[in-house]
Amino acid sequence: MALVTRGFTGRRREPDPHVPPGQTVVGDWPVLSAGPTPVVETEDWELRIVTETATHTWSWDGLLALGVEDVTVDIHCVTHWTKLGMAWRGVPLDALFAEVETTRDFVMAHSYGGYTTNVPLDELLDGQAWIAIEADGEPLEPEHGGPARLLVPHLYFWKSAKWIHGLQMMEDDDPGFWEQNGYHLHGDPWTEERYS
Repeated sequence: MALVTRGFTGRRREPDPHVPPGQTVVGDWPVLSAGPTPVVETEDWELRIVTETATHTWSWDGLLALGVEDVTVDIHCVTHWTKLGMAWRGVPLDALFAEVETTRDFVMAHSYGGYTTNVPLDELLDGQAWIAIEADGEPLEPEHGGPARLLVPHLYFWKSAKWIHGLQMMEDDDPGFWEQNGYHLHGDPWTEERYS
């Protein structure tokens, strides 16, 4: 004798190929931060890339002069939410690194407010990452990392450092803030690299 009527449990759903394992699609954009929200005006904002031999600096206007792209990507948070088809505007990291010479393979992203996260350089180039200045057609609000944040959509969103201020080239893949506190060094949502 069956304890559950056939069909009561519903139909098995096919997994969405855009949603990594363990993720739930959301319509909003949750705000998660590790500390207080810095407020940086665009006239005071600057971005630095520090290599083994030089420091390259861009003002807000200098950044925009490199060329802004429109991209639509999915973002995935380590706290299990995914937002699909999100529209962004930003400057590709390829445009910044076109002016930079380095032999180092790793980057530490530094934010206004002190946050850090590590990313391999090859995961920031070839159309994979941007310095984002707008999301969903609006300038980035401070709570979402404005005026500019790193956008690395193929990795968990903690790698897309809010309030980006600098990129430090490194010889080794040294851990950033969350990585020192138990998060995975890499952070690939498709293989669920959440924790070390």
